[in-house]
Amino acid sequence: MIEPEQLYELLLEVEQQDPINFDGLPFDADDLRQLACLNVVEMMSGWRQLPEDDKEMIMAAAVVRLVLENLVLNARLCLLLKEDE
Repeated sequence: MIEPEQLYELLLEVEQQDPINFDGLPFDADDLRQLACLNVVEMMSGWRQLPEDDKEMIMAAAVVRLVLENLVLNARLCLLLKEDE
């Protein structure tokens, strides 16, 4: 099973290529990273009995949902910034 610390280190590597902008948030960036890693590890801990194909599909669905949510949030931000002009 993946440990939160392993996931955190991998996240830092991924962020080197595609950094996340935490500017203006009233939260510590490392705290948010750690919380996200703990959340994912907790979610995955319930999958131990599932076949590998099912695990892969669940992870793919979770990634698609996050990508979609990110697109929607970015679109809303663009609209808000456009209204402020």
